Amino acid sequence: MPATRYIDLPAMRRLMDRVGIVGAIRGIRDNLREDFGRWHDFEKSPRTANHSNLGVIELMPVSDHDHFSFKYVNGHPKNIEQGLMTVMAFGALSEVKTGWPLLLSEMTILTALRTAATSVLAAELVARDDCRTMAMIGNGAQSEFQCLGFHHLLGIEEFHLYDLDPKATDKLIRNLGGQINLIPHSSINDAVKGVDIITTCTADKKLAIIVEDSMVEPGMHLNAIGGDCPGKTELEGAILQRSKVFVEFAPQSRIEGEIQHQAADFPVTELWEVLSDPRNGRESNEQITVFDSVGFGLEDFSGLRYIYQQAIEHGIGEDLGLMPVLGDVKDLYGFTQPIPARR
Repeated sequence: MPATRYIDLPAMRRLMDRVGIVGAIRGIRDNLREDFGRWHDFEKSPRTANHSNLGVIELMPVSDHDHFSFKYVNGHPKNIEQGLMTVMAFGALSEVKTGWPLLLSEMTILTALRTAATSVLAAELVARDDCRTMAMIGNGAQSEFQCLGFHHLLGIEEFHLYDLDPKATDKLIRNLGGQINLIPHSSINDAVKGVDIITTCTADKKLAIIVEDSMVEPGMHLNAIGGDCPGKTELEGAILQRSKVFVEFAPQSRIEGEIQHQAADFPVTELWEVLSDPRNGRESNEQITVFDSVGFGLEDFSGLRYIYQQAIEHGIGEDLGLMPVLGDVKDLYGFTQPIPARR
């Protein structure tokens, strides 16, 4: 009998206890490498976004010949004033041949995992091979996942931290201070000086300049993951003008990414192009590279299929009767009628 595996937050916590946060980031990174490597197998489109003056709600679909996935995700910076998270999400994975939903899953945690995995994959492809230090600008809900991914999968040894809210930095140090070398700073200038990688991950939906052109040194790699909707940026435009810029899906990035205010023909390279031919990546150790990441449905696809496989393998989650299974598939009305009482 078909069923839909359901992974709620308690089930996701149990799954993370089995596979580990780093193990999940590594597994999703491997799926991302495989899926971006077969780029032309996917039907792709920019996400659908509904904006208000308080935030945005988005749907992110993608499919290949076998599976379809989507994510529902919001971005509401003022949610923290109500004790709610800025970003919350859920998603589904279905089989294409029947349309049957195989998985319904929370994706707030999964989004953090797949974002870290995508950041790591991009850095593996285009950052310098000898990177050992990273500035983490924005120490909110995504920061631990980013630091763990870069430390364990890319070999980053030292993280320099800055956030407008010192409590966010304190939280990051409290969570990971015993595992990773974390160094707090009182200014962005101090945090980014001399590092190999700068990761920006801020929440405010505005045209901000978090990192100025004067802060960026030759050879740096910028992992810009906070600018993810129209009207939101983190980098001074001049940085892009002297960098090689990499994106997930150019039609979406030109609407939502750091490049949204550049010319329509501003040159960018999609990640799949680097996987297809490494010569499309970094051209020298002195070159500045920018991963202008906005989040793309293919990343959710990679994450959902990882979670589905792990949930089945470890027997975690419950099976939902989400879709009707009928004795007579034409008699949906009959399914709604009361079951006759036994005599």
